[in-house]
Amino acid sequence: MDEIDLEELAASLTLREENQAIKSYQNTVAVACPACDEQFDDLVVCKENPTSLNLSKQLDLCVGSADGKGVIFTHKK
Repeated sequence: MDEIDLEELAASLTLREENQAIKSYQNTVAVACPACDEQFDDLVVCKENPTSLNLSKQLDLCVGSADGKGVIFTHKK
């Protein structure tokens, strides 16, 4: 996986939620996941270490890091 340019990636996505622990974006323009090259559904940026996520759906996940933060790309099944 190449280095993730979080600023460039986020500019193409729609911000959905931001709180103290995370920032999440929806992929509304069919951007490819940097890890698997498939379209992803959401990007979650972990702002705190550690961060806990409560997932309400079964998802495939690709993970990486950018700017020292964990990033998660979700793929709905």
